[in-house]
Amino acid sequence: MTIAFVFPGQGAQTIGMGKALAEAYPAAKAVFDEVDAALGEALSQLIWEGDIETLTLTQNAQPALMATSLAAMRALEAEGVSIDKAAFVAGHSLGEYSALAAAGAISVADTARLLRTRGQAMQSAVPVGEGAMAAILGLDLEAVRAVAEEAAQGEVCQAANDNDPTQVVVSGAKAAVERAAEIAKDKGAKRAVMLPVSAPFHCALMQPAADVMAEALADVAITSPAVPLIANVRADAVTDPDEIRKLLVEQVTGSVRWRESVQSMAAKGVTEFWEIGAGKALSGMIRKIDRNLTSRQVGTAEDVAAITAG
Repeated sequence: MTIAFVFPGQGAQTIGMGKALAEAYPAAKAVFDEVDAALGEALSQLIWEGDIETLTLTQNAQPALMATSLAAMRALEAEGVSIDKAAFVAGHSLGEYSALAAAGAISVADTARLLRTRGQAMQSAVPVGEGAMAAILGLDLEAVRAVAEEAAQGEVCQAANDNDPTQVVVSGAKAAVERAAEIAKDKGAKRAVMLPVSAPFHCALMQPAADVMAEALADVAITSPAVPLIANVRADAVTDPDEIRKLLVEQVTGSVRWRESVQSMAAKGVTEFWEIGAGKALSGMIRKIDRNLTSRQVGTAEDVAAITAG
C-alpha cells in the first residue's frame, strides 16, 4: 500500500474545526498559536467561536484551513506517523500551501502570512460582482473548455478546476460564466451551478493577484519538501524550490488539475489517500476519479486515533 497525503481547499471551512485536535494534542494547539502570532490576531478564536460568514472570507478561510490541516498533521506526528509515510503530498488550490508546510518546505508562520496575502490579493483582484464561478456537472474537461470558449465572447471564461470526471468549474467575467452555465445545459450537462464565491479564482482575471504573490514568494524561504509535491498546474511531481516558487505563482491564474493529479499519483503506485484537515470533499472527488483508490479522512482527534490504531 502506497499512501499520499492530500490537503483540502476553500469551501471545507466550518466553525469549530481543529478545536478538539488542539485540546487533545499540544503540538496541534501550537500550530494555531503559531498562526495567530504570525498574523498578529486571534484567528483561532474566529475558527472556533466566530461566525461562518467572517471565516468564509477568503483572507480568513485560507490560513484557517491551512492551520487545521497542519494541526491534524502534528497530531499524526505525535502518534508516530511522520510525513515520510506518504509517497507524495498534494493540495487543492490553497491546500497546496498546506501540503508544502506539512512537508517542511515552507514554515507554518510564512505559510500563514502567504495565505493571508493570497486571500487579500485574490479578493481585491476583481471588484465584487464582476466575476463568477460555476460548477458544470456531467461534462468532461474538453467539453467544458469548448463551452467556455463559446461563452467568452471577448470576455474571460476559463475551465478553472478539473475536479473529477463529473465536475469541472468555470471561472471568469460574470456575464460570460452565466452564458457558460446556459450553454453547458444545452450541451447536455446534468446541472450548472453558480458557486457562492467572492471572486473568479484560477483564471486570467487573477493576474493582479499573481503579481502580488510573485513578490511575496520572492521574499520567503522555500526548501525541498521531505516528499515530492504533485503540483496543481502541472499534475506531476516537483521538489526543486525555485520550481515550486514559480508554480505557486502560476497556480493563481492557472487551472487546478486535480483529476490529473490524482491519476498521476495512482500511476506512480499510490493506492490510498489520506485527506488531512477539514471536510471530505477531496475523498469524494477521488472516488469518482478512480473507484479502485481508497481514501481516509484525518481531521478530528477521533480520526487520528482510528488511523493510528489500525
